[in-house]
Amino acid sequence: MGFFDFGTIFFLIAAVVIFFQLRNVLGRRTGSERPPFDPYTAARTDKDKDPAQKSENVVSLPRKRLPGEPAAETYAAIDAFAKPDTDLNKGLRTIKDNDPSFDPKGFVDGAKMAYEMIVMAYADGDRKTLKNLLSREVFDGFVAAIGEREAKSEKIQSSFVGIDKADIVSAEMKGGEAHVTLRIISELISATRDKAGTVIDGDPETVAEVKDVWTFARDTRSRDPNWKLVATEEED
Repeated sequence: MGFFDFGTIFFLIAAVVIFFQLRNVLGRRTGSERPPFDPYTAARTDKDKDPAQKSENVVSLPRKRLPGEPAAETYAAIDAFAKPDTDLNKGLRTIKDNDPSFDPKGFVDGAKMAYEMIVMAYADGDRKTLKNLLSREVFDGFVAAIGEREAKSEKIQSSFVGIDKADIVSAEMKGGEAHVTLRIISELISATRDKAGTVIDGDPETVAEVKDVWTFARDTRSRDPNWKLVATEEED
């Protein structure tokens, strides 16, 4: 004890206490500790993972189509509208090939609106409206009939009731022009009166069924999206 004075013993005891406190706070290495995080090493590790392990984070992209190969959904609306492998389906597909915006159902809806506008414009003698909806040949025919009626001071009194049915019966490309023919069954109240107001044709009180076969066409090479009536036929 002579070698150790009181101060030395005090510092030894203090060192032992501090050692045990540090041991309790820091703990002991067991060999299972997580290594220090290195963001750069982690990034490289993610890139080097086995593809099977990375599959959960992979999003499959659609297969690229080959040149000239149509998308699977390209003809979906047409196939739903007309039975595949029929002449009508083939004709509609050909129009779709030349005009990607073509949709048969949308076309029929538009044709029904045009039908009503044309019928009423003809009855009213509205040449301006007809000019925008008819081809040159059909327009000339309608205007001639209107002029003849006006020369006799005759007037048509018409009320459009509605369209019962409108079906596409044929479709084809003629050069760069798409042609679609519809069979339209409508209901109309119509009567023609002479100068004195006497009914000379039709019946102002009766709803009559009218059956028409109309063909609309559009130049697919043109930027003009509008279709025009190019042929009319009244069905018995």
